[in-house]
Amino acid sequence: MTRVGIIGASGLAGGELVRIIDQHPHLEPAFLGGSRNVGKPLVAVHPGLRSPAGAVIEAVSAPEIHRRCDVVLLATPAGVSAELVPALSGRGTTVIDLSGAFRLRSAAAHDRWYPGVHRDPKLVASVTYGVPELIADELTDADLISLPGCYATAITLALAPLVFGLKLAESTVLVDGKSGSSGGGLRLRRANLHPYRSGAITPYAPLGHRHAAEVRGFFAERAPDASVSLTMSAYGVAHVRGLLASCYVSGNWPMDARTLARAYLRYYKPHPFVRVRDHAETMIPMPDPQAVLGSNFCDVTALYDPEGDGRIVALAALDNLVKGAAGQAVQAVNQRFGHQPELGLTMQPVVPA
Repeated sequence: MTRVGIIGASGLAGGELVRIIDQHPHLEPAFLGGSRNVGKPLVAVHPGLRSPAGAVIEAVSAPEIHRRCDVVLLATPAGVSAELVPALSGRGTTVIDLSGAFRLRSAAAHDRWYPGVHRDPKLVASVTYGVPELIADELTDADLISLPGCYATAITLALAPLVFGLKLAESTVLVDGKSGSSGGGLRLRRANLHPYRSGAITPYAPLGHRHAAEVRGFFAERAPDASVSLTMSAYGVAHVRGLLASCYVSGNWPMDARTLARAYLRYYKPHPFVRVRDHAETMIPMPDPQAVLGSNFCDVTALYDPEGDGRIVALAALDNLVKGAAGQAVQAVNQRFGHQPELGLTMQPVVPA
């Protein structure tokens, strides 16, 4: 068994980690850490969870984590992760961070999007970052892994067949992102109160989003010749879970609908958690976040628009708490410790939800 610690176990992503790990045949929840809910039983903060039996939230202790865990998952805010990683890494316990503390290698970009979050530059250089589908081979011996944000996961998977498969260069990408309220965690904000959130379409980041900075950095590092220019606007919608990233790609290259569809099918054929959808294959146009809720799937499609100067519309939908957070964390654990990539993650979506 692989012994797993979860820090931030009382949060939304932490609860999803417990739910998924508890049904995994080769993972054992060995430490549930937190701060504000220390001493409380797990069921007190996650009413839907009754197992593991008798589990309580414990104060974070690096010696206890090293003694009891093979891997520790940080479902914590970026500032907390930046403080914990130096104490937890490099001592035989693999660290997987779900926050934004180590996602941006560029110091200038990090300071722009995470002001006040101070991290060790030496650790930044040693981080393995990326969506598991795209960096699987690098995870097998990684000791410090930083997973992408939910939007960054969707955008990268939407664009990867274009950048790495078709090798489209000199492209301009405009991203329209819409996500549910769980993307903001449990921090109390006036805008998230029900009277304001219900029925809303809130432009909370119309002039840029830090997850877009992750995507720019990833493509600049992995495909420097592609020259991807990417900007993003983000909106909060009335859903609780799920997000849709709509990527509008413009460039001067020959393209047609058949070439585009075949490129996506070919690229994602080895990756069971990325489902390439035909936009009209169901009664509900695809991708739609409601068709992936509760699952580790990311649904993608790419459409060619001959009337839009040959632009490509690449869409990706996922559950921000599963494929955008806890699910891909378990994917990374599976890859790192030699388990089958799909173990513990084959649950089908809950539709309607």
